Amino acid sequence: MTLYEGVGRNDSCPCGSGLKFKKCCMHKNLAPSERRLSDEYLRRYQIYLKTPQDIAAMRVAGKLVVDTLFKARDMIKPGITTEDINKVVHEYTLQNGAIPAPLNYNGFPKSVCTSVNDVICHGIPSSEQILKDGDIINVDVTSILNGYYADANMTFPVGDCSPEALRLMEVARNSLKKACAVLKPGNRIGDIGAVIQDYAEGEGCSVVREYVGHGIGKNFHESPNVPHYGKKGTGIKLVPGMVFTVEPMLNLGLPHSRVLDDDWTAVTVDGSLSAQYEQTFVITESGYESLTPYEL
Repeated sequence: MTLYEGVGRNDSCPCGSGLKFKKCCMHKNLAPSERRLSDEYLRRYQIYLKTPQDIAAMRVAGKLVVDTLFKARDMIKPGITTEDINKVVHEYTLQNGAIPAPLNYNGFPKSVCTSVNDVICHGIPSSEQILKDGDIINVDVTSILNGYYADANMTFPVGDCSPEALRLMEVARNSLKKACAVLKPGNRIGDIGAVIQDYAEGEGCSVVREYVGHGIGKNFHESPNVPHYGKKGTGIKLVPGMVFTVEPMLNLGLPHSRVLDDDWTAVTVDGSLSAQYEQTFVITESGYESLTPYEL
């Protein structure tokens, strides 16, 4: 661990100056122009541009998130419960020195989100929910490691799925891949949503509006919001050091959602299937890097 790894913006600087980290060494390795840009984005948009130390720490957290997702993937089959998945995610996260971010987050009762079939997001694992042949399930993992968050999800088939379900999953996965092509400095947040919406709707799927991607770092949710629909050329300009998730949620039917009585589980209003894929990205000088990489 470096001297500055895991130090928060408002913590005392480890160099001993007596100043807050953000007023002292946080920008130590940045050129004056980079420092000005970082200060501008914080002032104008409340966006914390990440330092190389931040990104290195998030890369480690991101590897754990993907490893955890693959642990879940390898156990998914007809007959297991979503609580079985929660138990594996919880134990594997703790074994690796991390904290499962969803647990007790605003009252969420479990360590992972498991969203089955018509559940768009925020499904709560249960020992009573048994996966059956033909289901699809999204597993959404967020871990906190050394004070840094990383967030990713994937949708998996359970046994033999219908062609419609497999096609939805393919389009959702490809929509995230399409978004990667516009993740570079000079483009805008709106470009991300526009390319996802154009592709997904062209393939006969709808894009959920109520839930969006988000900034992430020392906090679970930071600025900016990243809608998965929109107009090209609009929104905040992408610059190096921006870290955020892109997590398009696509439905086979209508794009609208409703939340169940548990105040968490969001489902499609018409009972149609929903699928989602998510990674955490950082904008670099020449493009982007996924901090939670898996093949798209």
